[in-house]
Amino acid sequence: MKRPLFRSGVVSLSLARVLALGGLAVAPLLPSTVHAAAPQVRPQAPGFYRMKLGDFEVTALSDGTVPQTIREIATNTTPERVTALLARDYLQDPVETSINAFLINTGTSLVLVDTGVGSLFGPDVGGRLQHSLRAAGYQPEQVDVVLLTHIHSDHSGGLMTGTRRAFPNAILRVHAREADFWLSPENMAKGEVPKQYFEEARAMVGPYQDAGKLKPFGDREFLVPGIRAVPTPGHTPGHSIYVVESQGQRLFLGGDLMHFGSVQLREPAVTVSYDVDSRAAAAQRARVFAEIAARGDLVGMDHMSFPGLGRLATDGKGYRWIPVNYTSGQR
Repeated sequence: MKRPLFRSGVVSLSLARVLALGGLAVAPLLPSTVHAAAPQVRPQAPGFYRMKLGDFEVTALSDGTVPQTIREIATNTTPERVTALLARDYLQDPVETSINAFLINTGTSLVLVDTGVGSLFGPDVGGRLQHSLRAAGYQPEQVDVVLLTHIHSDHSGGLMTGTRRAFPNAILRVHAREADFWLSPENMAKGEVPKQYFEEARAMVGPYQDAGKLKPFGDREFLVPGIRAVPTPGHTPGHSIYVVESQGQRLFLGGDLMHFGSVQLREPAVTVSYDVDSRAAAAQRARVFAEIAARGDLVGMDHMSFPGLGRLATDGKGYRWIPVNYTSGQR
C-alpha cells in the first residue's frame, strides 16, 4: 500500500522534488488559457404546465408577461393601499403580470381558452403563446375550438398571425353580447370606450367572422361536452367564464374576473380602470369567488403568476391563493 503524498501536513519528499524543478513538471498540467464566464441566457423557456382533470388533459400555456403599474390602474382604492398590499408579497410597481391561456384536450376536441396578446403590445411583451403551444406538443392547426372569455386585446390578440388566422381550423366562440358590443361601429362612435379596443377587436375577430368561423353563444350554453359558459358581465358587456367538468372534477377558467392577485384576493372590492362596469365586475368576482372557495374547486386565472392554476381559501374578508401542487406528469 503506497504512503500518502501528504502526511501530517508535511509535503512528502517526492512532491518536494517536483516543486524543486521550478514547476517544469507542473506547468503542462495547468490550462493554457482562461475562459470567460458563460454568458447569461436571460429568456425563459416556452411555458406550459400540464395536469389531469378527470379524463381531460388541461395544459396552461404562457404568452409571457406584461409590466403593469398597478397603483395607476386599480380603482376603488388608493395608490398607498395598493403599494402596501404589493409589499406583503415582496412586489413593487411595475409588476410583471402573467398572460395565461388554457388548452383542454377532452379526448374528442382540442379547446383553447383565450389566446394571449399576440403582437398587439409590441415585440417584447407577450407573443409567446405559439411557442408554448408547440413546446407542449400541439400544433395550432389541431385546435378545434377557441373560446374567448372576452375580446380585450390581451385575450384575443393571439387569434391572428400577421394576416393569417393563427388557428385556421378552429371555430371561434364568444358570448353574443361581447361580439355585438366590440364589433359595432355605432358603439365605437359613441366614444365611451377607447376607439383602439374596437379596432383591435375587428382586426382579431373580424377575419374569423368573414370566414364563417365565428359562432357567438347565449347564456349558459354547453359549448362542447364537459365545457359550459357562465356569463359574468361587468368587466366587459359579454365577459364569460368557462366551467370544465370531468369525472366529478371541476375547473373554473376565470379570464379577467381578477387582474392582480396580491391586491384583489385580499380586497376583492378593488376594481380596475379597464372595467366597462366596475360595480358589476366587483359583484361578479364576489359571487364566483365565494362559490369556488366553498366548493374547493380548481380555478385558472389569466393573470395570476404562471401557470395560474390553484384554489381559493377564505381568509378574513378576502381569499388566499393555493397553487396547484407540482407534478411531473409521468403517472
